[in-house]
Amino acid sequence: MFQRRAMLCTLAAAPWILKTKSHRLFAQDAASPTPTQDLYTQSQWQEVVDRAVAFLRAQGRDEQGAYSSSNGLGVTALVVAGLASVGVPSGDPAAAKSIDYLMQFRQADGGIYRTESKHTNYETCLAMMALARYNTDGKYQEVLDGAERYVKGLQWDETEGKSQEDMEFGGAGYGSKSRPDLSNTSFLIDALKSVGRGSDDEAIQRALTFVTRTQNLESSVNSAPFATLVNDGGFYYTPAAGGESQAGKLPNGGLRSYASMTYAGLKSMIFAGVAKDDPRVQAAVKFLQSNYSLTTNPGMGSSGLYYYYHTMAKALDAFGEEVFVADDGEHRWRSEIFHQLKQAQKPDGSWVNPDARWLEGDPNLVTGYVLMTMAYLKPKTA
Repeated sequence: MFQRRAMLCTLAAAPWILKTKSHRLFAQDAASPTPTQDLYTQSQWQEVVDRAVAFLRAQGRDEQGAYSSSNGLGVTALVVAGLASVGVPSGDPAAAKSIDYLMQFRQADGGIYRTESKHTNYETCLAMMALARYNTDGKYQEVLDGAERYVKGLQWDETEGKSQEDMEFGGAGYGSKSRPDLSNTSFLIDALKSVGRGSDDEAIQRALTFVTRTQNLESSVNSAPFATLVNDGGFYYTPAAGGESQAGKLPNGGLRSYASMTYAGLKSMIFAGVAKDDPRVQAAVKFLQSNYSLTTNPGMGSSGLYYYYHTMAKALDAFGEEVFVADDGEHRWRSEIFHQLKQAQKPDGSWVNPDARWLEGDPNLVTGYVLMTMAYLKPKTA
């Protein structure tokens, strides 16, 4: 008990330490970034984006407007969300026909998915994120309202006979009702945020209960049995259905934390209104400070690397520190991610992960992820 209290006190105090270090780093490093943190220009950013859009416009889409239709509706939705996020207008040939394609799969229940799909929540959430960016004139408002009702209806809560004590409560899964997981729950929160829902939204607060349980952190609000077995502040895939981590189990039965899920957990907590000085946020940050990398998804190696880049950029943008102070030094994370992606871009403008797990061998999917990432890396104008 004493150790637990001491840990929570240390975590609560950490924001002041981090804030002091960050302010010092801003002052010292703004004028003289290290070689690996070189700044980049708007034109350099635009060049990378333009090459990616040219690839998608010329090669990625089929005659119906679908991107990699054999891999499900989600790839098309993700690509359209990526195009929208970097400012490609809805009338652009790279996006227009694909939007029409997505609209063909609007179902009577409000979801946007193929009827045979087992990923209905995932597909609908991605479609919401895509259409919301193109809804400036309210053109898709009715569609988005229906989709919001649908994904909220899929969330594991009292309507599925789950109480707050159940490990599934508040979570979202792919849509097949097998079990909820952190990745899909974070997509749910992102989708709700994209249509204007704030941290006071009841579905987002229910989701926070599940997100908190996917953290390896012993606390009064985390009743998952795995929290005390690892207790490193990182996140894993799901505490439901006996628990699962894509990074595997420890000999004591604990579920290994890994970076992509920790970034997903961090941004989800912030979007749900958890403050930066909350012990949960600070424990997640501490794990990420010890596991900062641009070449691997720590805990998973090369698996899910481009999902990782997107989740990392979105989480650090939400965290709000331009310099991230890790155990190995300070990092201008926007510049570092940008240069990593620029270097990895293929001659045809696409990206692909040689580790094809989770469909990252598909250049359409990966290029969509990168465009969504690039939205958080766009240089800020004065």
